[in-house]
Amino acid sequence: MRMAIWLYLFLFVAFFDLHAQYPMLTPFAVSLGAAPSFIGLVMGMYSLTHLPGNLLAGYGVDRYGSRFFISASLVGAGVLLLLQSRVTDPLHLLYVRSLSGFVLAFLSPACLSLLAKLTRDHIKRGKLMAGNGLVHTIASVVSPAAGAYLAAKVGFAQSFAFLGWGLLATGLLSLWFVRDPKQDADADVAADAAEAAGEAALAEQTSMGAPVPNEEAEGDSAAAVPRRFPWAVFLLPVAMAFAQGILSFELPLRAISAEDGGVLTTGILFSVVSLGALATLSLLFLQRYLPYSRCVIGVLLLALAYYGLASDWPVPMMALLFMVGMAKGVVFPAMTSFLLQLSGPTRYGRTFSLMAIASSVGAFLGPVAAGAFRGQLSPFFLSFAILMLALLALAPKPVYKEGWHPQPAVPHA
Repeated sequence: MRMAIWLYLFLFVAFFDLHAQYPMLTPFAVSLGAAPSFIGLVMGMYSLTHLPGNLLAGYGVDRYGSRFFISASLVGAGVLLLLQSRVTDPLHLLYVRSLSGFVLAFLSPACLSLLAKLTRDHIKRGKLMAGNGLVHTIASVVSPAAGAYLAAKVGFAQSFAFLGWGLLATGLLSLWFVRDPKQDADADVAADAAEAAGEAALAEQTSMGAPVPNEEAEGDSAAAVPRRFPWAVFLLPVAMAFAQGILSFELPLRAISAEDGGVLTTGILFSVVSLGALATLSLLFLQRYLPYSRCVIGVLLLALAYYGLASDWPVPMMALLFMVGMAKGVVFPAMTSFLLQLSGPTRYGRTFSLMAIASSVGAFLGPVAAGAFRGQLSPFFLSFAILMLALLALAPKPVYKEGWHPQPAVPHA
């Protein structure tokens, strides 16, 4: 698992630099003269330009591996951050952020696909996904406050330049330390070919009138029976990204409008959310429970937290934000394990690409909707409504339990 450690190290630096921008983007756009609706468009276009990158990443990662896409994405993001440090017009900021969205669209599918290929045990794979979320969350705990402090001390331009050089150096170093597990990938290809051959033989037996093997008698052979993919599950990343986009849009504006608000307050609020996610991501025993159940419970908890923020419950805002983070720490690793459970071993890149596309759609619609309806109703209520709709779409189905075993797989001889 040395490869996983190196990958976590580079991901930490990448996520640190990316999340450090969250408390700075909205105040930076305001300092350039951008209106709230235009700020929502800037944040939304960053996510919208993820779509073509996600489409290319899905097939590219499966065919060429993850190493090149991880390095190119980090280097490109670093160069664009250096350009962003010289922006003086809101329209130019829109252009740079749009290009950044396309470049960074390759990073998430490539990293998740590489982690998934490090093991064929679904329990260990779930722990690797939780480790990715843990690294992500640890970086996001300290980076918003660090980015806000950096911006308060040296200004927005110097802060973006410093973060850009960090991403550029990380991308170059990843060329030496990140390697694709080709042997595991070949084994997955062989397993998928054997599965396809089994499906063809089963179809031939059925057409000739031969009896179909009993599911209880065959055990794992039932997993080879072809089934329709439940596309409704991709509404989950749409709703999660929609809510996250609204949170990234609304928190800085609320902090700025507060009496003692500012960029430092924004960084602290984002760090509280990350601390909540860290609290649940540290509970690795959760990976032994059915991913579908974890997704439903986490989304319900998240929807209640957003409803509390929208309704001004007599609860401290810090407590509700901590609850938001706890729910995210449950849902995100469960969501990746859920999609891995429903997909084949040679389709990890395409699966995570579709998940990234769904997330990009939600992340685009969230800030745009928040900027358009902020004067009529609380943007947090929009998050609550979309999350509840996603829960309705994820009605229980037998396919959500197929292929899941609460115990680790027996190692190969």
